[in-house]
Amino acid sequence: MEGMFFSGWSTLVRTLVIGVLAYINLIVLLRISGRRTLSKMNAFDLIVTVALGSTFATILLNRDVSLAEGTLALALLIGLQYLVTWTSVRAGWIRKLVTGEPALLFYQGQMLKSAMRAARVTEDEVRSAIRSSGLSAMDEVDAVILETDGSFSVVKKGSGHSRSSLSGVMTPGPRDIQV
Repeated sequence: MEGMFFSGWSTLVRTLVIGVLAYINLIVLLRISGRRTLSKMNAFDLIVTVALGSTFATILLNRDVSLAEGTLALALLIGLQYLVTWTSVRAGWIRKLVTGEPALLFYQGQMLKSAMRAARVTEDEVRSAIRSSGLSAMDEVDAVILETDGSFSVVKKGSGHSRSSLSGVMTPGPRDIQV
């Protein structure tokens, strides 16, 4: 029971000093790495963010980890994230590996059941995305896409941009459409 609620002033001072310094180091490293590190998250970015949080907590609370070791661990995570995003911009196969591909869920009036099943999305969620985009009728929609970050994009019919905005998203063949 001893030390459970208070183990001494030295541990509190250590936590305070290391916490402030580790926080400053994390902010500096994130600023150096660029905006992409803090962008809208896909699964890869979420993993890096959770790892950063876990590392920060370890630096803060584990007396066996020095500030220098913790800062190196943070820099390593951010550096690897930077390297992966830098290469994914330059190599399409790495981008697909890291972020995946958008999934077309609704196309020209048809729910794409197999794509919805693969993405684990219900018709209600597709309809909700359409309503959230300000549309009330399904026939106003050309396509609904599940983006790589988990958000839905709704492309209106007659917007004039539907073909260019669907670039990179596989459109279904006749066998893919199920009524």
